[in-house]
Amino acid sequence: MLAAAGSRGVRSRSTDGGFIVTQARPLKGVAEIRHFFRTNTTPIFFVGATPFNLLGLDRWVRGFDYITYYDAWDGAHPRVFTPKDKRYVEFESGEEINNYLLQHPEVKAYMQRSGGRPKVAMVFFDEETEKICTELGYDLILPSTALREHLDSKIVTTRLGDEAGAPSVPNVLTSVDSWAELVEQTTAAGLGTDVVLQTPYGDSGKTTFFLTSEADWDKFAADIVGQQQKIMKRINNRGIAVEAVLTRHGTVVGPFMTELIGHPELTPYKGGWCGNEMYPDALSGEARIKANQLVRRLGDRLAGEGYRGFFEVDVLIDTDADEVYLGELNPRISGASAITNVTAGAYSDIPLFLFHLLEFMDVEYELDVDEVNRRWEDLASVDLWSQMIIKETAPAVEQLTRTARTGQWYFDDAGELHFRRAALDWHQLQNENECFFLRIYGPGDYRWKGADLGVLVTKGRLQTEEPEAPEANLGDPGPVAALDPAAVHGVDDGADDGVYDGADHGADDATPPSGLDLVSEHESDAAPQNASGEPAPGGPAVQKSRLTSRAMRLIAAIRGQFAGVPVGEDFTPPINPVGVKSGG
Repeated sequence: MLAAAGSRGVRSRSTDGGFIVTQARPLKGVAEIRHFFRTNTTPIFFVGATPFNLLGLDRWVRGFDYITYYDAWDGAHPRVFTPKDKRYVEFESGEEINNYLLQHPEVKAYMQRSGGRPKVAMVFFDEETEKICTELGYDLILPSTALREHLDSKIVTTRLGDEAGAPSVPNVLTSVDSWAELVEQTTAAGLGTDVVLQTPYGDSGKTTFFLTSEADWDKFAADIVGQQQKIMKRINNRGIAVEAVLTRHGTVVGPFMTELIGHPELTPYKGGWCGNEMYPDALSGEARIKANQLVRRLGDRLAGEGYRGFFEVDVLIDTDADEVYLGELNPRISGASAITNVTAGAYSDIPLFLFHLLEFMDVEYELDVDEVNRRWEDLASVDLWSQMIIKETAPAVEQLTRTARTGQWYFDDAGELHFRRAALDWHQLQNENECFFLRIYGPGDYRWKGADLGVLVTKGRLQTEEPEAPEANLGDPGPVAALDPAAVHGVDDGADDGVYDGADHGADDATPPSGLDLVSEHESDAAPQNASGEPAPGGPAVQKSRLTSRAMRLIAAIRGQFAGVPVGEDFTPPINPVGVKSGG
């Protein structure tokens, strides 16, 4: 008989070709878990404006599909479904997009086509989402909205971390009403008067204040007074992002990554998250061990709150004292997953998110979490991946007439960027000469300052702390100034040039959709309010990092693929974008 893992145990193939259940035993080890997902019969869906966060998981999980509002492949991706009849809706949040999709007649028909009770994952959801899923008979395979909102509080995160032995930067949790009161408390706590104050909820860019004087306090008192506050000693720090999954057997810790923050070539927002890098020296030695232990301790404490599944943590490395601190907890799927799921660890075992799925798949399993973590730590020494979110940085508002195609691109020996072929994801990239671009807005859509144009994933680093100097990296053949975007190969609208020029660019009187940041809700819409150019807790100092010349060439070349026509002055660009990487 041939054994196959089923949702309730092990099925055996009988001599007549049918299946009989021989015993209900747990899946044992990674090999059986991997096989379980390869033979999965439960429909699983990721719902979102784009499939970016979990793109490529369909390679691992049979029956895994994406329900998206924007279709970067224009119908060519076999696992991506986008409703054809999309009436105009002025969305104000990612949650609204997802709730709209779940209730769309075409989506409901698609999700129910194979029978079974669908399981649904997403980045953005709320109580309305939970209600919709319950009414439609779907399992929302995420912690509850109420629990997530509870854990989103920076005050709660700090307290839980302290209880778990995962301390934050030296701080006081308080509620002060004046600068004098603040000075009294921070002085008594040994924090000094050069401090960072955070209020409980919201993106760090909106609720983080750098205070050194009463003038600073007076300027932002209205946003501070009357709330709980976390007041921290200001330190020189390096921010590290890490994803993890809390399972019934313990916490599986993913690779450590640095963040791209506030690069003006990518985002108009100072302090705005615009990508990640994963490379061997992102965190090494004793700091890696400490950070790994910190995340695992925090995971154990979250279990006590009833949490299970995927979460992301920002870890702060004190560059002066060499200490490791808890920065922020983001209890949700993260945008960094895009490269987490293509690591050497993922391919030796399973992608990190599959450990999350296991917790919601009605299956018992056995797993040596310590062994998985040790193996992934060893394999981290060979991985090198980067991603960057390319936003519109110009002030003009335009309706797009031409965009870069989704797929694989490469630099030739002369330094020109070519579209190589259509591709479903970035898993086939082999070296730094190649990249994958995921288009978000297409012809007929609108671009404005802050709009997400797309996501670029590549092997190799895109950011450096080295002083600016000519580089000789593979695929990096010269100064950025030498690249004329109009001369990039493929801008002539040829059939294979990588430029997508849709036949229908929209009616002249088309109403532009409300613009959402579709890639991140993590520090995506402002700098710390009174600290232009300052680093936010959880992110590297902006002034200490710069993009490599290779990154600059990639950005210029991709931007050169976009073209548009101005729209009327009555268009009002959005003032409260929301996004796709988790954040709090």
